[in-house]
Amino acid sequence: MGGILLIFGAAVYILVNVILLNQVDTMLAVVVRDITQVTKVNSMGELSLISLPPLDMTSNAYVQVWGPDEKLIATSPSIGTLTKSLDPIGLKVGSPIYEDSYLDGAHLRVLSVPLVVGARIIGTLQVGASLSVVDATRTNLLSIMLLIAVVAVLLAGLGSWVILGRALSHLEAITETVDQINRADDLSRRIPYQEQTEDEMGDLVVSFNQTLERLESLFTSQQRFLADVSHELRTPLTVIKGNVDLIRRMKAADEESLGSIDEEAGRLTRLVGGLLMLAQAESGKLTLVLKPVELDLLLTEVFTEMCVLAGSKVHVHLNEIDQVMVNGDRDRLKQVLLNLVANAIQYTPQGGDVFLSMSKIGEQARIIIRDTGPGIPAEDLPHIFDRFYRAEKSRTRSTTSGFGLGLSIAHWIVEHHGGQIKVESKEGKGTTFVIWLSIIK
Repeated sequence: MGGILLIFGAAVYILVNVILLNQVDTMLAVVVRDITQVTKVNSMGELSLISLPPLDMTSNAYVQVWGPDEKLIATSPSIGTLTKSLDPIGLKVGSPIYEDSYLDGAHLRVLSVPLVVGARIIGTLQVGASLSVVDATRTNLLSIMLLIAVVAVLLAGLGSWVILGRALSHLEAITETVDQINRADDLSRRIPYQEQTEDEMGDLVVSFNQTLERLESLFTSQQRFLADVSHELRTPLTVIKGNVDLIRRMKAADEESLGSIDEEAGRLTRLVGGLLMLAQAESGKLTLVLKPVELDLLLTEVFTEMCVLAGSKVHVHLNEIDQVMVNGDRDRLKQVLLNLVANAIQYTPQGGDVFLSMSKIGEQARIIIRDTGPGIPAEDLPHIFDRFYRAEKSRTRSTTSGFGLGLSIAHWIVEHHGGQIKVESKEGKGTTFVIWLSIIK
């Protein structure tokens, strides 16, 4: 603001100064013209009579006529008894010239014009005017502009302080909230923002609160993940340690203890393998080898293997199957189908049924895996694909139960094939998983 006012003030000051000096110079030129019109020259070509007209302008002008020998010939009544030249420099130049002159403390503007007859200079006419009014005007203008500039800068500073103070108050709130989060490790805090105006600061606060919400969700998921991993690791390790202690006390290894140790070691291996696969998937290091896959043959292969797994406990049915070709990773797709069918067999009671089907609908293939088990409670359905989440109410599970990683892995594989996996379930009426994949035309 100060810089703008400085440039503007300088421009105004220079412009006013030029205008005032032009007015004075014009007045001096008019006086010179009137005087030269009445100046007489004798037969020798010398100034013999100077008659200064009683014009109004001469009352505001000082006039001197000098001879070629710098002898004062005539003066105007307003100049009094002054015998000094209004502008000594102008007497020696030999051409019309405007000069500022200081004479006995007075500031004058002087126009010096040589009087020429033929090619000979016979005298010099000097006309001056006081610049006291111009100087006073310039001084007053400068004072007024300085006063306006100071007031304007103060008002601008005050306004900026108020406006920026209101704007930066939200940044202070953000800083304070971040400090509180750092000190208390409490990601549940949010930045208060009561104003409903849609401005940049409001957008920043909303975005920051959304970031905090996401961080809180990730941190909570991490804590739950660590708790679940710790629990899953503790159970098989406890069994292994107990069997090892039993063998040490008995000083002999029995088949039952070795079998239990082997079984729990296998559970640990599967857990670590599942965690490693999820870690690779999230870091982008798990690559899918996409090739044309005959999905109908793959489903038939899974059906044959699962019939062996089900044995006489559950009846596995293949209702309908269409010939479908998809672009995908055959091993990963088989892993998804095996996991879903194995879960259906596991949670279906003795004598129940598991139904498999695949059909072509438009440009997509639909695979349905349905069981007649106890179903999944409605409150558990939104979390069914979360890692380590299981709908079982108790943490004490049989040795055949999984870790809650299979559905998370299946969800990731299907999504990265450009497909969808959905689940529908009602308690007491079984569960249905539906997989949608794009087919190759």
